[in-house]
Amino acid sequence: MDTRFLESFVQVVELGSMAEAARRLDLTPAAVAQRVKALEQELSTPLLARAGRIVRPTAAGNAVYNSSRALLKALRELKEAALLDIVAGELRLGAVSTAMTGILPKLLSRVNVYHPDVAFFVAPGTSQDLYQRVLVGELDAAIIVQPPFALPKDCDWQTVREEPLVFIAADGVDLSDPHRLLMTEPFVRYDRSHWGGRLADRYLRSCGIVPKDRFELDALEAIAVMVDRGLGISLVPDWAPPWPQGLTLSRWRILDRRFTRKVGLVWNRSSLNLRLVDALVEHLDVELVAT
Repeated sequence: MDTRFLESFVQVVELGSMAEAARRLDLTPAAVAQRVKALEQELSTPLLARAGRIVRPTAAGNAVYNSSRALLKALRELKEAALLDIVAGELRLGAVSTAMTGILPKLLSRVNVYHPDVAFFVAPGTSQDLYQRVLVGELDAAIIVQPPFALPKDCDWQTVREEPLVFIAADGVDLSDPHRLLMTEPFVRYDRSHWGGRLADRYLRSCGIVPKDRFELDALEAIAVMVDRGLGISLVPDWAPPWPQGLTLSRWRILDRRFTRKVGLVWNRSSLNLRLVDALVEHLDVELVAT
């Protein structure tokens, strides 16, 4: 079995698109489709099913996907062992505030177990700022909100977490009609200069809702605390815990996947520390939240 077929299949499953997988692999969509078809023929079972423009794995495809990821990971480790190189040096990494507490500690502790000679410089910032710093080479990689535009060909992306929008209110607030509350109650808005804030604003506009803005903040943790204190209601991404301690919020999740914030790792393939970035990517814990 050609492992390139497995790599192509894994990319299609993770991206949900033949075209996007082809772009990431620098192949034509026809070539990716041919690889997947060859894999299906070799395994004698369909692995993918189409739902509109989205490609989803079948039950057999899910099983093959999980096994393929483990196999490809083992293959990468085998190649590293054969090279007899020590992964060492400083990796300059950026992270948005929620990733600093919800994603980064677990990731770095895992990398440290396997690559103790890697040191990290971690820079906080907004997604826009960190993305630009990766582009110009100031950072090797960054955990950010996925940009609302196509990445340049010299950059790569791996989704780490999908975060549906959630409507939050103080404990005890009746959430049976959240849209009515969004139109009548004071609103604590997630800053529209942030990509996540624009996502929340796009949802409100799609529903024809004009909220009564009281505050507009760029810190999700602060928004949650203000809502808990009864200063208003809000619409925010369901970011990776921990959330601030002591909150007793009422929550209502938006199920429309069009309004899901994706957080992941972006890196520049021309980075001089690409080997260190590869070590980081290898230990990413991908968490796709079902909506």
